[in-house]
Amino acid sequence: MGCCATTTRVESVFNDKLAAWDLRRYRKKGPRRSTRLLLEALKAGGVEGRTLLDIGGGIGVIQHELLDAGAASATNVEASGPYLKVAKDESQRRGQDGRVDFRHGDFVELAAAIEPADVVTLDRVICCYPDMERLVGLSAARARELYGVVYPRDTRLVRLGFAAVNLALRSLRKPMRTFVHSKHDVEALVQASGLTTHFSTRAGAWQVALYRRKPAPR
Repeated sequence: MGCCATTTRVESVFNDKLAAWDLRRYRKKGPRRSTRLLLEALKAGGVEGRTLLDIGGGIGVIQHELLDAGAASATNVEASGPYLKVAKDESQRRGQDGRVDFRHGDFVELAAAIEPADVVTLDRVICCYPDMERLVGLSAARARELYGVVYPRDTRLVRLGFAAVNLALRSLRKPMRTFVHSKHDVEALVQASGLTTHFSTRAGAWQVALYRRKPAPR
């Protein structure tokens, strides 16, 4: 899938109206519970002075929070232009100018030109991308130290919920689709990149996990 096709698909749902709503919610209530759990695990794992690559960064919640917690810099790769604009505006408002590199497009298509980072995150992104294997494989390979993800739990109830979402999207003639993958399949790809589980928990319909890269042998 080409970059233009991906951005069109994503922007059919993640548009200006939804981006503005997400920002209002974030300013009022802070990060969602699953995101907050991931952020807490990342901070406990150590983010001071680290670089961040946030894939599907949306309005920039993870970058905002980790830069405030001492991260040195961030790269936000986002397929939705409206969301990326909101993230830029919010970064400027928070005084984070010059510390964030914004990239508009499909990470899988852009990956070859994106440098590794100490910390790589995908918060509710795996569920929105049709080629999970490439997305997880390429992103995990770019994590020098920590790799954090939030994705749907593979349960019957969650699958029914996502099927209902896809039915609604189809009825509205939106090209966007959502996906549920097994924890085993996701973790197998992450571990193949040399990462091991550091933290794992559940938050309602979501699996929250943080992985750490094995130290290189001396």
